[in-house]
Amino acid sequence: MGRATMLLMALALATITVAHAAPPALRRSRFLADKLPPPLSYFDCVRKPPSVCLEPLSPGKTCCKGTCTDTESSAEHCGNCNRKCKYGDTCCGGKCVDLLKDQKNCGECSNQCANSVKCEFGMCDYAG
Repeated sequence: MGRATMLLMALALATITVAHAAPPALRRSRFLADKLPPPLSYFDCVRKPPSVCLEPLSPGKTCCKGTCTDTESSAEHCGNCNRKCKYGDTCCGGKCVDLLKDQKNCGECSNQCANSVKCEFGMCDYAG
């Protein structure tokens, strides 16, 4: 009988401890983060001189819409600022190309098919 009583007391104590455990931490407020302006990008070429685009690790050498941009590979600024590639095209070397059909960029940029081989579905010499 003594063991049963001790077991019940231990079980009751464990239940009370679990019932009074601390609630999970509440989420912090984003009020101030929403009110502050976004941080200034290091490669912001509007508020900084355009020469910032020529620095090492710059995303590109051309200033387009206030951001340093690589006009050789950007689909939004392909070749020049604000020259957007149409849907399905990719910017390769500053030109908008269709990787599924382009002989000089078959499947990926600079993947050239042989002279007599046709590029179909992004593969050279597709046997479909």
